[in-house]
Amino acid sequence: MPKAAVKRFRRLPDDEQSRIIEMAWEDRTPFEAIETLFGLAEPDVIEVMRHQLKPASFRLWRKRVTGRTTKHQALRSPDVLRGYCPTQYKR
Repeated sequence: MPKAAVKRFRRLPDDEQSRIIEMAWEDRTPFEAIETLFGLAEPDVIEVMRHQLKPASFRLWRKRVTGRTTKHQALRSPDVLRGYCPTQYKR
């Protein structure tokens, strides 16, 4: 049974679903940017990716983003401002 985050994700238009997955794959887009734009926190994005990707692709993605400083605002250098501009990602 899909969790609430996945159900909320499935109610979004296809273009927004694609954009969330694209942003999750991007190395330099922090999870906080996804949360700001779409209301999906990091655990929600992980759950969505688990349901949307093939198992091997999900494992590869998790390995790629786990601990990556550019994907987590708290680990990121304060000099990097990307991810908080509300007009950066057009909807």
